[in-house]
Amino acid sequence: MKFRSLRLSMALSAVIAAAPMMIAAPGVSAARDEGMWTFDNFPLRTVNEKYDLNLDQAWLDRVRMAAVRIQGCSASFVSPEGLILTNHHCVVGCLQELSSPETDYVKNGFIVGSREEEKKCPGQTAEVLTEIADVTDRMLMAGMGMEGQAFAQARQAEVARIAQENCAGDPKFNCQVVDFYRGGRFALYKYRRYEDVRIAFAPEFQAAFFGGDPDNFNFPRYALDAAFLRAYEDGRPVETPNHLKWNADAPREGEPTFVVGNPGSTSRLLTVSQLERLRDQQLPVTLIQASELRGRFLTYAASGDEARRVSVDPIFGLENSFKAQYGQHQALLDPSFMNTKRQEEARLRAAVDADPALKQRIGDPWSELEAIQSVARDLYLPYRQLAASAGGGSQLFAYARAIGRASAQNAAGQLTSERKAQLEAALGEETPIYVDMEEIRLGYWLSKTREYLTVDHPQVKALLGKESPEGLADRVIGGTRLGDPAFRVAALSMTPEELAAADPLIAWVMANDAAAQAVAGEWNQKVTIPTAQAAERVAQARFAVYGSDIYPDATFTLRISYGEVKGWTYRGVEVPAFTRIGGLYERHTGAEPFNAAAGFLAAEGRINKDLVFDFSSTNDIIGGNSGSPVINARGEVIGAAFDGNIHSLGGAFGYDAALNRTVSVSTAAITESLRVVYPQPRLLRELGVRG
Repeated sequence: MKFRSLRLSMALSAVIAAAPMMIAAPGVSAARDEGMWTFDNFPLRTVNEKYDLNLDQAWLDRVRMAAVRIQGCSASFVSPEGLILTNHHCVVGCLQELSSPETDYVKNGFIVGSREEEKKCPGQTAEVLTEIADVTDRMLMAGMGMEGQAFAQARQAEVARIAQENCAGDPKFNCQVVDFYRGGRFALYKYRRYEDVRIAFAPEFQAAFFGGDPDNFNFPRYALDAAFLRAYEDGRPVETPNHLKWNADAPREGEPTFVVGNPGSTSRLLTVSQLERLRDQQLPVTLIQASELRGRFLTYAASGDEARRVSVDPIFGLENSFKAQYGQHQALLDPSFMNTKRQEEARLRAAVDADPALKQRIGDPWSELEAIQSVARDLYLPYRQLAASAGGGSQLFAYARAIGRASAQNAAGQLTSERKAQLEAALGEETPIYVDMEEIRLGYWLSKTREYLTVDHPQVKALLGKESPEGLADRVIGGTRLGDPAFRVAALSMTPEELAAADPLIAWVMANDAAAQAVAGEWNQKVTIPTAQAAERVAQARFAVYGSDIYPDATFTLRISYGEVKGWTYRGVEVPAFTRIGGLYERHTGAEPFNAAAGFLAAEGRINKDLVFDFSSTNDIIGGNSGSPVINARGEVIGAAFDGNIHSLGGAFGYDAALNRTVSVSTAAITESLRVVYPQPRLLRELGVRG
């Protein structure tokens, strides 16, 4: 789920702070509707017994082959002709890139009458997980006995060998070695990859995001957060016999539900010392900077209609991240939550201490990780500002850095033809560049780097020289040629000297990149690598004590969670599991953000107001699950997950069975919208329902 938000009010803050996080003890989570489970370790027996079902491995395989991973989100095939269901907020970037001042697909929706009018989404891909293979022994042997960079290089080399053995450079496949349980297990995930993905349908923005911030991370909701893509290959729609059957009926209270998607990242297995640094340093810095950047974006958006149009997606994405991270921070500030984490860690360490053989093998990785946090605190700000967040999200800066590094590698004979071809394809994509937004991002990053590292920091001096952050950003962004895809591709063949003479942005980035890479190298050597090595031994201890009856942290790889359609009760207030379409019109005021979309207002006299619009369930999800199909026990899609409730904001660190809920748009509402609001008989026929 991609958390979506604008601002977090004081009232919502109080709710988060007042709701302590309850965490299941290791080894018993399967009974609590908790967990983002891998498909090769799903607790089938527990689920079948709890919900009186008869699911088997064949059911899991069918579901897996219909699930789709797209850029930053999840999705699913829902027809035999490559039609993909996902969330509207997962395609906003595509819609904005396809829009123009004359045609605004974000505001007005993408509503066409034929397949021939479907438009390619620049850079979008669709991937289906076709194979899972355990490669733990190979990965643990690689680098055994090594330290530092030698360890990292040995691991990277083994990953490359595994990928080459299984994908052999075939662009139709993507082989990924996935680290589970913080290094306790490794698996090869092989994906079938489609690179021609087109937008087929999207409603108006206000239909998808009705209620804006006041409704966001709350329930009831009245959001049609759904859209359709289509996968193509060789100019034709992909044949997808493995797809989910569309169920246009409304879900029922208590009905078992399964969410299949790619949760991005959780931190439920971090040690207490890691959580404390996240709470005390990383999240506060991130939140402060995101909040200030949002203010700059909003000021720019208010400057005119075109500024408002081009800033919709950047503001949307920034606000999503801010609210999720705010919720995470509030969870870590909760004393009862952290006490639970300390008790959980103490139990595991005591179990290790009680087993001399295990203690001999594991050592004390918790103390090692605590020492690493002290090093990380000192290195974090330079690493963040000069390396991890360099450029402040400027796309032109990213192009310049990629081209500069490729040129240096080519000059040293280290750039392979395969890597160069990949870069050419990526750099040659036609992607709109909004110069004003680029200047805001780059100037803001430079100003915060000067503020955080101080004016006298050597690298701040090197970055700015005699210029102001805003003046430098205006000069290099205004003078660069990197907005032209043809120039970007041609630049890959230039020498470093030719690049420095050809483009001011590339010249500036290259002049400062060695220092940035040095900072990143120090972080990698002193933080990333020793953390990975210590975390592996924590994971081995966890396996030794609790076995495999636990789920791994999310890694933006395919998972399945289970639960049921259910509301919740908080402080004596019962929140029902459903909203109805009629509630949208009751909530409509005519003023943003409670102004119903034009299409829904026009259809009010014809739409079925009794149909279920959105619903909540106990499924355990996190960012990245956006667009995940919600399916029933027959393997039919009944909704698309798009959000969580306010209590789920701390879900990165734990799951509260009583309060955490997934919020989804129902297929019943999507179907009714395709019939009445945005008539799409062609899509209805393809989905197998009456128009």
